[in-house]
Amino acid sequence: MKLKFSKMHGLGNDFVVLDGVRQQVNLSPEQLRFLADRNFGIGCDQILLVEKPTHVGVDFRYRIFNADGGEVEQCGNGARCFVRFVHDVGLTDKPEIRVETMRGIISPRLESDGNVTVDMGIPRFLPAEIPFLHDDDVVIYSLDVADETLEISVVSMGNPHAVQVVDSVDTAPVAEYGPLIERHEQFPQRVNAGFMQIVDRHAIKLRVYERGSGETLACGTGACAAVVAGIRRGLLESPVRVTTRGGDLNIAWDGAGLSVMMSGPAVTVFSGEIEL
Repeated sequence: MKLKFSKMHGLGNDFVVLDGVRQQVNLSPEQLRFLADRNFGIGCDQILLVEKPTHVGVDFRYRIFNADGGEVEQCGNGARCFVRFVHDVGLTDKPEIRVETMRGIISPRLESDGNVTVDMGIPRFLPAEIPFLHDDDVVIYSLDVADETLEISVVSMGNPHAVQVVDSVDTAPVAEYGPLIERHEQFPQRVNAGFMQIVDRHAIKLRVYERGSGETLACGTGACAAVVAGIRRGLLESPVRVTTRGGDLNIAWDGAGLSVMMSGPAVTVFSGEIEL
């Protein structure tokens, strides 16, 4: 089977994007892992699949698969690449589209400067909504990891995030603690682990160990979750510039009950065809 694809990235968080509207795409977890493999396949953090919508009033369905072959609920950098892709391949000419995801509808918009703005939806904080096994509803939780007790905030941006504040992202134990937080027993569906350094009230640095992919150069939902957590903890004010290892994102959130807005670039690297 030959499959057409595009290789894209949002600040170095890279994707294989598949048009499931004009070609049939039905891949096994093994095939997904092959596509994501950087030695034997194309190589990416996630595979994004564009499909026809299943709801009235929606333009597309958006599915996300991590490098380990598992399907996940949401991906912010992927959402920006998604809207760039459907424009570039001629699937739409609308500047703003409505896209269904596993966790609801998002509305990415292609701006005149080439950047993409995405309404990432309303963040959720109740432990059951993350999900996070805890009886209390508070802003800061204690989490025992290895021989240390960490202070985390939990946020769902359609996918689960555990955010902690660190003195420096350069020295943060991302490789050591990231996998332990991801698979911590209190997160039954695993979690994305964010390490946030406060620069000032409108700027942070961030590294994220992503569930099913490991550390990535940028994480859009992770940036949203970190900013929301920082605002709730009284450390930040909207808007906030989030500096990742791949570049900068701009995040705005005006408080509980309101959507998080994310803006940043989306780039096509190359397109091709692969034999599966």
